[in-house]
Amino acid sequence: MAPKNKVNAYDSDWNKTWFGAEMFAKNTEAAPMNIVQKLEKKKLLSQVEKAGLLSKEKSVGLTLSSIEKMGLLSKAEDLGLLSFAESFATSSPTLLASLSLPLIVLSIVTLVVVPDDSTALAVAQTAFDGLLVAVAGALFVGSIVLSGLQED
Repeated sequence: MAPKNKVNAYDSDWNKTWFGAEMFAKNTEAAPMNIVQKLEKKKLLSQVEKAGLLSKEKSVGLTLSSIEKMGLLSKAEDLGLLSFAESFATSSPTLLASLSLPLIVLSIVTLVVVPDDSTALAVAQTAFDGLLVAVAGALFVGSIVLSGLQED
């Protein structure tokens, strides 16, 4: 996780109550993280080169010129995927892992609550549960990858 600096602020309107904040509010401030420097430090490009991912992409038929012909870069730009990737890279890994738990619970609740009376309901239930589990798994794996990128 990104290193945090402790920030103390004095609250002049503070009153002692049964439950509430302290007189000195303790907060944390996340240091800015440069994802490009982190990837450079982890030597991502040399790992991609050693794994031979680019030649595997070419054997599948996915090259930079084919990406250009399909217009995937402009579509990613139009959909705001770059800003989404930046907000993902600077978010908390624990938040992503925590978001996966309600999806798993919802998947289990769907299995229990939705009846299996007809084939259509069973197929819809299976498809919905598969989607929920896939998104939860992606969030959990993303949190692990992100925590690896954010560690010092």
